[in-house]
Amino acid sequence: MLRCPECSAEIDVDEDEVEEGEILSCPECEAELEVSQTHPVALNPISDDIEEEEDEEDAEDDFDENGDLLEEEDDDDDDDDSDEDEEEDE
Repeated sequence: MLRCPECSAEIDVDEDEVEEGEILSCPECEAELEVSQTHPVALNPISDDIEEEEDEEDAEDDFDENGDLLEEEDDDDDDDDSDEDEEEDE
């Protein structure tokens, strides 16, 4: 019987059948745990820090250096619309 390193809940897993690198989930706190060693079995919580950093970087890409929201430009559509407007005016 294994215990969650986050909440100490029992995790019902056969210790002889887990493999190093396998990902388990705690039934109580739902933490994702990686098997870092098999004899004896050691579980390490998988950090969400990496995912949070990626999300922050993606959010930063949407703003310029002044913190203003960047607008998506679509030059092809704008040019086509203006050409049609000019043709209609003639």
